[in-house]
Amino acid sequence: MIPYGKQDIQKSDIDAVVEVLTSDFLTQGPKVPAFESAVTQKVGAKHALAVNSATSALHIACLALDLGEGDRLWTTPITFVASANCGLYCGAKVDFVDIDPKTYNICVNALRSKLEKAAKECTLPKVLVVVHLCGQPCDMQAIKSLADRHGVKVIEDASHAIGGKYQGEYIGNGRYSDVTVFSFHPVKIITTAEGGMALTNCDELADKMNLLRSHGITREPDLMTHEPDGPWYYQQVGLGFNYRMTELQAALGLSQLERLDKYVARRHEIAERYNESFEDLPIKAPWQHPDSYSALHLYVIRLNLTEIKSSHREVFESLRSLGIGVNLHYIPVHTQPYYRNMGFVPEDHPNAMAYYREAISLPIHPNLTNLEQQTVIEALKEAIFQ
Repeated sequence: MIPYGKQDIQKSDIDAVVEVLTSDFLTQGPKVPAFESAVTQKVGAKHALAVNSATSALHIACLALDLGEGDRLWTTPITFVASANCGLYCGAKVDFVDIDPKTYNICVNALRSKLEKAAKECTLPKVLVVVHLCGQPCDMQAIKSLADRHGVKVIEDASHAIGGKYQGEYIGNGRYSDVTVFSFHPVKIITTAEGGMALTNCDELADKMNLLRSHGITREPDLMTHEPDGPWYYQQVGLGFNYRMTELQAALGLSQLERLDKYVARRHEIAERYNESFEDLPIKAPWQHPDSYSALHLYVIRLNLTEIKSSHREVFESLRSLGIGVNLHYIPVHTQPYYRNMGFVPEDHPNAMAYYREAISLPIHPNLTNLEQQTVIEALKEAIFQ
């Protein structure tokens, strides 16, 4: 089976992890802050908080922005459920904004209309989670302008997008958002096995997220209610969680980060070959916005179903039967039973549903060989024209 995504683990990665295993620290040592510092320097953010998953990063970002009971969070329906669930974790109500049919990211026009309507009805969201689907950034300048106009905080869910760029600058610099979240799951651009990170340029948000990821506990005298009882002393000053990243994960992340640009460049090579191979086929290749340099975590095609005899499912199952590990990113969140029980119906977001009926994620990762890619291309042709 040729998987749609796969981690690349090299000897330098193994050596970095073994070094930690033989050190004095497996958790809460020097590697986590070193990894955080390296990422901030790479993308141009002021603060980075490494955690055990991007889901945890989304959660503490929402809490740091004071999202709670009676508040609202909006996001896109075409994302992993974590982008919406983080609002529910905080007791907020969740709603969705339909996607742009070209980029598959949140649609700026739909967002503008929904915000204007919500402003009249006094139902504006406190937080907007925008998702850089497949690694292509959203139109952040336009989104931030709308958000500022209505007093909405912005989280960039850049789980797919480390190493990508918007307007020539690395995603994660926080120019157009309050917090950016990265994922380091094994199928993402770089991996820490599991893990995530929240980045911000705001000192206050960084301090809040730092407490939230570690039980609400501090050893900083300035944050305590009185002078420390001694050098052993700590205080729990809030209610937090055990969301910390380990030294092992951070060491792996540091090693992987050195190859970030190389990984993204290789993904672009693979995408270009796909694009050229699909020019005359009844499929739609991913469209790239001229302001963006996608990290290309995913390569999603859409089938022109009116021009082929097979159904979406038949093409998908044919590819799987031929050893191609295709997937579908994602099932629209608002169609999940948990969200349907809240009153959402599929027809609420027609562009998302049209995408879902046609989309297939093809294999793309740095170690995909030209021979394997050609196998994918030929299998797709066979599946379409069978």
